[in-house]
Amino acid sequence: MARTETTAVPYPETTGRATGSRPLELAPAAPLQPFRDPVAAVDRLVELFERNTRWLRDAFARLLDDSLPDIRVRAFYPQIRLVTDSHTRVDSRLSYGFVSGPGIHATTVTRPDLFRRYLTEQISLLIRNHDVPVLIGDSDVPVPLHFAFWDGTHVEGAAALRIDRPLADIFDLPDLKLMDDAIANGTYEAPDGVLPLAPFTAPRVDYSLHRLQHYSATAAEHFQNFIVFTNYQFYVEEFCRMASELLADGSSGYESFVAPGNLVTRAGETGRGLALPDGKLPQMPAYHLTRADQSGITLVNIGVGPSNAKTITDHVAVLRPHAWLMLGHCAGLRNSQRLGDYVLAHGYVRDDHVLDHDLPVWVPIPPLAEVQVALEHAVADVTGLDGYDLKQVMRTGTVASIDNRNWELWNQSALVQRFSQSRAIALDMESATIAANGFRFRVPYGTLLCVSDKPLHGELKLPGMATDFYKRQVAQHLEIGIRAMEALRAMPRERLHSRKLRSFTETAFQ
Repeated sequence: MARTETTAVPYPETTGRATGSRPLELAPAAPLQPFRDPVAAVDRLVELFERNTRWLRDAFARLLDDSLPDIRVRAFYPQIRLVTDSHTRVDSRLSYGFVSGPGIHATTVTRPDLFRRYLTEQISLLIRNHDVPVLIGDSDVPVPLHFAFWDGTHVEGAAALRIDRPLADIFDLPDLKLMDDAIANGTYEAPDGVLPLAPFTAPRVDYSLHRLQHYSATAAEHFQNFIVFTNYQFYVEEFCRMASELLADGSSGYESFVAPGNLVTRAGETGRGLALPDGKLPQMPAYHLTRADQSGITLVNIGVGPSNAKTITDHVAVLRPHAWLMLGHCAGLRNSQRLGDYVLAHGYVRDDHVLDHDLPVWVPIPPLAEVQVALEHAVADVTGLDGYDLKQVMRTGTVASIDNRNWELWNQSALVQRFSQSRAIALDMESATIAANGFRFRVPYGTLLCVSDKPLHGELKLPGMATDFYKRQVAQHLEIGIRAMEALRAMPRERLHSRKLRSFTETAFQ
């Protein structure tokens, strides 16, 4: 039964709103309950989230048919809470699954149905490592009306046609103050002493789930745990071709292929095309080669530039993928390189600037051994070269990412000196951004680029040359990326998620 408060109700500080005098109708209360069974705990999260969001959706329907009285309506996100008073040291080899010290640790939760596998694993680790139950119940963070719908409903559009009352007078609306990245950035200060359990709050996750649908034209549930980013449509076309072959192979483990518009082709079916029904692709279309446990491969064509690279990784990060790679083209900076050579990044010059506020440029972005080895072995397997011979086609070194596509028009002598001092061997516009956001969000990352031109040495990318190059090189490059991802998938999770990505005080959730 709903709770109704008829006196003046101050809106919680978390909503950032002033005191109101309208009666406030609250969703039924759900006090914290202890759970030692992670499956039962997640079932309770699903139950609470569905009940509370359905309550908001029903209230919105009542508003549209003019049967909702002059009240405010509110429901809350469920939360996971862990309370421990022990300083017991857990296995020091672990990078996640434990809290760093005694205290109260909590996180709000959204879409537990979507994150069921992830939440079950994280809760299981907490219970096992600390030998205490987790507490499940309501938080004090309201669910914004917009986030009670995840089916593409245009709330404002529907309301504008039917009502003359501002939505903000009736429901909680998205509040940007609850959607920053302070936890992930390591700048969060707990005002009430409750420490964060997870790197993202529920409103932050909801915001990104909606943005992912907008930018990629596929629902969040189709995204897989291994993500490939590219900056050319040629890779998309090759990925679609390879996906068709893998789906035809009954032993591959892949179950379906999902294209923009949520067009699903299952193993054994005829492909349904690459474009949306109206022929228009979104800004950063995503394609998903799926497996039952979400361990398949997603490819996103992010286009050109660090802004797109930051935008998409900001949002994909809330899905907590196990790894992401940048596979794209670059300018080779050394005369010894040839078109078609590979560059395995082990360091980055960050001239992209889009993350300077979140991650200062003085923070090093280290290479991750597990990802580096997987990529190097994949290059060797596909090219048939190994050891010293592998240096014929691949060079390991620093990649510079820049925010000006026409960098060739800058002062050449200054650029050459800068590149030389940094020991850079390649230049692009996205790799450092993707790696830096992987570091910031604790997502294992890597970069394997292919040299498509050498502007400093007079080999510019011309139309005819580029077309021949793409036809020849893209298939091999993408095969290397997929093999590397499959090698990472075979690793134990505790090995793949490196302690290099963890700071002094970390959230328990991966």
